[in-house]
Amino acid sequence: MAAIRTDPDLLRGLLEDAARFPGGHAAGVVLAEGEADVAAALRSGRTVLPIGAQSSLTGAATPRGDLLLATSRLSAMIEIGEHRARVQPGVPLVTLAGALAARGRRYPPVPTYEGAFIGGTVATNAAGAATFKYGSTRDWVQALTVVLPGGEVLDLARGEVTAHPDGFFEIETAARGVVTVPLPTYRMPAVAKCSAGYFAAPGMDLIDLFIGSEGTLGVVTEITIRLLSPTPALCVMLVPLRDESLGFELAGRLRAASLATRRAQDPLGIDVCAIEHLDRRSIELVRDDGSARRCGVSFEDDAVLALLVQLELPHGTTAAAAYEQIGSLRSTQAPDGPLVRVCRLLDEAGVLDGAEIAVPGDESRAKQLFALREAVPAAVNARVGLARSRVDGRIAKTAADMVVPFECFSEMMDIYREGFARRGLDYAIYGHISDGNVHPNVIPRSYEDVEAGTAAILEFGREVARLGGCPLAEHGVGRSATKQALLQQFRGEQGLAEMCAVKTALDPQWTLSPGVLLNPPGGQGGRP
Repeated sequence: MAAIRTDPDLLRGLLEDAARFPGGHAAGVVLAEGEADVAAALRSGRTVLPIGAQSSLTGAATPRGDLLLATSRLSAMIEIGEHRARVQPGVPLVTLAGALAARGRRYPPVPTYEGAFIGGTVATNAAGAATFKYGSTRDWVQALTVVLPGGEVLDLARGEVTAHPDGFFEIETAARGVVTVPLPTYRMPAVAKCSAGYFAAPGMDLIDLFIGSEGTLGVVTEITIRLLSPTPALCVMLVPLRDESLGFELAGRLRAASLATRRAQDPLGIDVCAIEHLDRRSIELVRDDGSARRCGVSFEDDAVLALLVQLELPHGTTAAAAYEQIGSLRSTQAPDGPLVRVCRLLDEAGVLDGAEIAVPGDESRAKQLFALREAVPAAVNARVGLARSRVDGRIAKTAADMVVPFECFSEMMDIYREGFARRGLDYAIYGHISDGNVHPNVIPRSYEDVEAGTAAILEFGREVARLGGCPLAEHGVGRSATKQALLQQFRGEQGLAEMCAVKTALDPQWTLSPGVLLNPPGGQGGRP
């Protein structure tokens, strides 16, 4: 096994993840360079916490005295085929994207943060802006190599092992013989994103039990993914609006048109893969911070909503062709196609003239528009950090990640706003309107705001479930006490007990990622 490193300088940089939970401490770190190192670490008898880029927003990669198992050196392999690729878990998404682009291929189900490692996205079943068209990570994973607690190695290919009709898996192991893993009896909500514990479905594939398990059932050492080829051209549009109801209607029309296009396989139809949403406060934040100006965007004072639309065009569409189509929009000679149809839809709504459009090939402008969206959470986080340093050291990021069926989106937005306003809170709401998934964020001025915001989030979780959604959409549960409370609220005591049974079957001593997702029996977990 690779040596256990205890160098203070090395460990110091590994004691917290992007959630910034305080108090991280580790027994040491193994810088794994191969499957054998992973297996040996899991046989060491210590509690082990696998970590990747530590981009977790849930504290899942913040150690609590565990032996850290770093996957950053498991990054040498990127084997790209015609329709699939084999990669190691430590490959950053941005590196993978570059290697695929050079071969004219793409891996669509990535989150907005491209510094994440692909292993972490498998562990959380990551989803992002384009889930509306391409689904989540689970839909693209074809095979996994997983090291179980105790060091047993499983090579899993989709379609080879499915659940028994009575709801369990039987896994043959060298050390423990046949291990029976009972499946939870709960059902997944009918929404595009769900990161609320272990996946469960009748006749499910064994590979899906590990995807989204947050590193609590095994450590992934190799991943085979499907690829998109040929890749469509992308047109990015920022559409500011003065009327929120018009914005919601417009998003609905774009969604409906895109679903119809995909059903009919219409080459001329509107094909939107993602629509992002910034509310009035989000717009104010990027305007006040100067981010809008740096991104070359000027919002009118009466803008209450902005939509960031990603429109896919036929492969090979050039900037010149896109400009020609836009220029001929109001002509009877305008060619029919997705770009002309979208522009006409925006024109009918009276918002085309105020839209910013980055045509295919204009990567610098597209990057500016994407950067504007990313500036919103950065602005919220900066204000949280400022309040923590100036007002109260207990202040922390207080936010949710929730999804409802799109037809309930407007109702849920009203619930978010009313719940925050009733408590006198400052807040911003942004996210993926095409999935009905947004991130309500408190902008705290005091620790009392954090407490009130947490109460609001738990209230929202109940309402989301009532509307058929999921209160834990993208980021998982991790060690966050609030998210673990949402999980308990959503799944109930029986659901948690069934998840614990899965965990105990595969990890009897609860040595792998203890306190992440689930608390060890009689132990400590969640945020301190």
